[in-house]
Amino acid sequence: MFKSLMCTALVAAAFTCSAAESPQPPTTTLTILSSGGIMGAIREVAPVYEHEYGVKLNILAAPSMGETKQAIPNRLARGEQADVVLMVGSALDKLVADGKADKASRVDLGKSFIAMAVRKGEPKPDISTMQGLRKALLASRSVAYSDSASGVYLSKTLFPSMALGNDFASKAHMIPAEPVGSVVARGQAQVGFQQLSELKPVPGIDIVGLIPEEAQKMTLYSGSIVSNSQHHDASQKLLDYMASAKADNAIKDSGLTPLPHTGS
Repeated sequence: MFKSLMCTALVAAAFTCSAAESPQPPTTTLTILSSGGIMGAIREVAPVYEHEYGVKLNILAAPSMGETKQAIPNRLARGEQADVVLMVGSALDKLVADGKADKASRVDLGKSFIAMAVRKGEPKPDISTMQGLRKALLASRSVAYSDSASGVYLSKTLFPSMALGNDFASKAHMIPAEPVGSVVARGQAQVGFQQLSELKPVPGIDIVGLIPEEAQKMTLYSGSIVSNSQHHDASQKLLDYMASAKADNAIKDSGLTPLPHTGS
């Protein structure tokens, strides 16, 4: 009887050792190129998603557009490997047209609106009306805006339409490859404009609020699978998750407005 128990124990131990030594299946890693406007959402989702699905998310900051080498179109043009892009919808449309992103996988994730910020502790001007916004712009010593969708709209459409005078152009500056809020926090610009979701994570600033509805321009943030991704199925599952009600709180927390879900 004792010999039988010893044999059983040895067999069990051998099995345990064998199981421990057997190679574990590799964990899938998805490389995500995310613009700042939706970065807060994907970073909040990541820990829960990784735990639930056993997939590692490698999240890299990458503007939706612009001349910087970190911009998503420029990264993909250089042949950088990525699986999913999260970015401004209009910029994503161009990637799809250029064959860099999979049209069938495209999902819309949230709406973003333009806000204004000042350095932490500085007075907050009233920008609830067009008159108030104009007054704040004229009174500001320096104005910063992004080189992405909101900044292009402000510099090319809104500011020129507000009759701000010839001197305004000399104090308004486009900020490439850096959050506008960081420039404001350092005191290098008195006021800054960017998507609310891009201003919220920046320390050292106070968000004054959204610019008036009459001046506002909604930016849609979307996601898609990169055409040469080696993890198509896993990438699609992540996009489906981001577009579902499960990610709504993360979308809201980031400063975006979630979209209605089918059947809801």
